[in-house]
Amino acid sequence: MIKWFLFVVCLSLFSGCQSAGKKSVNSSSQTSQRPIVCQLSDSSKIQLVLAQYADSAKLPTAELVAETGKQFLGIPYVAHTLEHGVTEPLTVEVDGLDCTTFVETALALARTIKSGEPEFDQFANQLETIRYRDGKRDGYPSRLHYFSDWIFNNQQNGLVSQPAAEFGKPLDIEVNFMSTHPNSYEVLKDNPELVKTISDQEQAISARDYFYLPKSEFVSNEKHLKTGDIIGIVTSINGLDVAHTGILLEVGGRIHLMHASTLSNQVVISEQPFAEMLESKKSYLGILIARAFDSIR
Repeated sequence: MIKWFLFVVCLSLFSGCQSAGKKSVNSSSQTSQRPIVCQLSDSSKIQLVLAQYADSAKLPTAELVAETGKQFLGIPYVAHTLEHGVTEPLTVEVDGLDCTTFVETALALARTIKSGEPEFDQFANQLETIRYRDGKRDGYPSRLHYFSDWIFNNQQNGLVSQPAAEFGKPLDIEVNFMSTHPNSYEVLKDNPELVKTISDQEQAISARDYFYLPKSEFVSNEKHLKTGDIIGIVTSINGLDVAHTGILLEVGGRIHLMHASTLSNQVVISEQPFAEMLESKKSYLGILIARAFDSIR
């Protein structure tokens, strides 16, 4: 049973998706003894999508990522929806999405459908597993703030693979943006004692091996990419790993990007092939790729 009561919040998720502005959430719920920030319209949308695909559990998970993602086309881009203080209740917000909450929502929906239990509580379980280190929500530092950390941890836990390890190039990542810009993060600004914890996490992230597809080799390797692949655009901005995330789709024989776009201010499928998007910005270096496994633990 979902119980609703007043809750007011502000800020965001991955560093690369931040922008100005805040949104207030006026309701919160709790299910299975887990505190959840969620409006009735959000839970209704989730339940509607789950019901629509309830009989599609045999489809590949990546295909379900793409199909469920399409159900949010036209949803407004809204940044800063996850920062509810240091205790970090689970947020389910789909009336407005940023680039990372969009891909997380699609993956959680796909995994919920694959589980054979297309219910809201199972969706909340999947979202929590995806969003937090080792699937355990334990305050603000437990969130996987950097996409490189997100893809590594979810690979370690058997949710995704990194296909670029087979056809891409090694990538050296050095992240420190959060610890060097704590005033840009409301929770870190209000709780400076957490900066050391975040810094230690950044050092661990930076010490790992990653593989990416450089943009100069994207077209020649497009054949290796699949509809439903989740990607992070690697950036040259100091201290960050990725600048944007999205879901790949094959459209007319070319790979396009479905994403919560700051330019369009909503979830869209790119009009131009993704290769052209990569070429359009000098700071875009290539992509990290996460491909959902079909097995559901």
